[in-house]
Amino acid sequence: MTDDELSAVVEELGREPTHLELAMYSVMWSEHCSYKSSRPHLGRFPTEAPWVLVGPGEGAGVIDVGDGIAVAVRIESHNHPSAVEPYQGAATGVGGIIRDIFSMGARPIAVMDPLRFGPLDDARTRYLFEGVVSGISGYGNAVGVPTVGGELVFDECYRDNPLVNVFCLGTLPIERLVLARAEGVDNLAVLIGASTGRDGIGGASVLASAGFEAGSEAKRPSVQVGDPFEEKKLIEACLALLDSGLAIGVQDLGAAGISCAASETAAKTGAGMDVDVARAPHREPGMNPVEMLTSESQERMLAIVTPANLEAVLALCERWEIRASVIGRVTDTGRFRVYDGLFDAIGVPGANPPLPIGDDPVACSSDREPIADVPIGSLGDGPVYHRPLARPEDYDARAADDPAPSLAARFPPGTDLGPELLALLATPNIADPAWVYRQYDHQLFLNTVVGPGSDASVLRLHEAPPRALALAVDGKARYCALDPNVGAALAVLEAARNVACAGGTPKALVNCLNFGNPEHPEVMWQFSETVDGMSAACVALGMPVIGGNVSFYNESRGADIDPTPVVGVIGLIDELTDVPPIAALTDGDTIVLLGTTSAELGGSAWATMHGLRHGRPPRADLHVAARLHSFVAEQVVARVPSGIHDCSEGGLAIALAEMAINGGVGFAVAIGDALACFSESASRVVMSVTPDRVDDLVAAAGDAGVPAAVIGHVGGAGLSVDGAFSVDLEQATRAYRDAIPTIMGAVTV
Repeated sequence: MTDDELSAVVEELGREPTHLELAMYSVMWSEHCSYKSSRPHLGRFPTEAPWVLVGPGEGAGVIDVGDGIAVAVRIESHNHPSAVEPYQGAATGVGGIIRDIFSMGARPIAVMDPLRFGPLDDARTRYLFEGVVSGISGYGNAVGVPTVGGELVFDECYRDNPLVNVFCLGTLPIERLVLARAEGVDNLAVLIGASTGRDGIGGASVLASAGFEAGSEAKRPSVQVGDPFEEKKLIEACLALLDSGLAIGVQDLGAAGISCAASETAAKTGAGMDVDVARAPHREPGMNPVEMLTSESQERMLAIVTPANLEAVLALCERWEIRASVIGRVTDTGRFRVYDGLFDAIGVPGANPPLPIGDDPVACSSDREPIADVPIGSLGDGPVYHRPLARPEDYDARAADDPAPSLAARFPPGTDLGPELLALLATPNIADPAWVYRQYDHQLFLNTVVGPGSDASVLRLHEAPPRALALAVDGKARYCALDPNVGAALAVLEAARNVACAGGTPKALVNCLNFGNPEHPEVMWQFSETVDGMSAACVALGMPVIGGNVSFYNESRGADIDPTPVVGVIGLIDELTDVPPIAALTDGDTIVLLGTTSAELGGSAWATMHGLRHGRPPRADLHVAARLHSFVAEQVVARVPSGIHDCSEGGLAIALAEMAINGGVGFAVAIGDALACFSESASRVVMSVTPDRVDDLVAAAGDAGVPAAVIGHVGGAGLSVDGAFSVDLEQATRAYRDAIPTIMGAVTV
């Protein structure tokens, strides 16, 4: 806490805080928990639509997808814990996001993992990369929730600050929807799940609220430790609890632990809450109240139940072999009070749990004075900072430094671009990410129609056939480093375009906003511009923001990461009758390009490969994008393309090469010079179409106001662009498939 924040606490209480009160305010007023720097900006997001049931501010956003079925979605960051201890940092990120979903009454059915690391030629990066992927697979596979997609980016700015974002989605009958609210005087707060330990004290709440510096590795004990088998039991017990109507409200114990969950649930209704730490099961001897209230030990939930239902709740938990203990009661005091040894003496239902070996029994007395007594809303109503914004002084100079002229001079017409294509295919940002997703089980529940490695993942909705969901996560940090407003809009457009390529109509968006130190005016300018760019794109596409997360202080040694907003888009497919087309060419097809290509190389993979990181990002024409997305989804639903792929990283040449590799067949096209091959102009889609459907497709595109051009045909064993390159398909496949496994020392499958 800052000195000013401590003064605010003293003013709020009218006295000096106790040690426990100070600890609770410290974690609850941390950047991670209170959003004190971002709150003034987040209100600009569009959050409403007729299908939105729950928007930002709850454990997860919820939308209505018809037939009495709802979908809950959430995205979170576990960046700082993963940088300190990659396996447990990533594993508990998965565990935490899953609890956010089933706390709403939804069964988690899919996880996605947008990941970012430093260059893979660095040994520590490889250690972090391998540890994070192992943590996600180790937890997700064991808990029984499939990882169905993600994103993989390597860049120098993440060398000391890997970004581990996790997206989760669940389904629920609308009548089971529950919110985290404590109401009803004398109702009980029941702690369900694992016992409390010292792991995670000062974890997400503190680690994520400061930059890294020398010696940060010593913070490893602050990282939570996960137990996926305990979480699996917790999922089933909580859903059974809600199906039985035994809980008034449910809250995950995440950042700030009991102090957050107990105070927040009561504050939302204006009630009060008394907590007795003697009632909380703990697994380590000698734990004091500060440790008990602020520990972020995993696999714990808080349920609000009536006294009449308590025995049924305890019996249900016993059936699922998980702990349950009454640790609090709802009051009408409007205050959050913490005791140590009161409840047994005054007859609050339940009993003090068994103690760890070495601990003496707690002395209980009805005369116990509270060891913390604060206004219930004050913990959640932390300071709000309107931090100064400053546009970077070199912004105009960097924007004017367009890489296109330099690249055009290096690669004049007639230059063989084959080596450039192969080099791009082998860069870790473009290369086949199968080394990652082959470690994940993506077929659990048998919902997965299209899994990892495609533009969007597709899940059938067993509860509401023939409907299905299309999911995509994307971020465009290199664009955002050049222009955060445009870059954020382009991230939204790409995710929505990927959903459209699966035949989905985008219905909602969640975001994870990863930034540097908010005390730096340039970072706050980037943040504000990102909010505006993302909001404009969402409004243009009719897509509300239903939840999100802000991760600040991603900096090391005074250097901030590039602004990295990551978005997850949820699309609805009204009628799924077959597997949607994937990013693959079919022999004998004609290749059609939707959209227009300009010489837009700023922030591109090709320019970056040549050390050119300035210029302007591609234009983000929101109206053009909206027309394209609607048209593409209609054509996919009508089964017009046999293969489809959006143009993004690496441009048109890379999109065609990836489709050829996936289809096992070559192509011959005419698309222009080097700049046309590798430009990353937005709102473009490649379709592989049977010759008899081409004329109708082009005509329909003209009627829809979408530019369409026939650029070539599919066939042969080579990748050929007239006047640019001719590369053997097998050579391109090896470059693409072998890059990451070779770097990581794995055997190519």
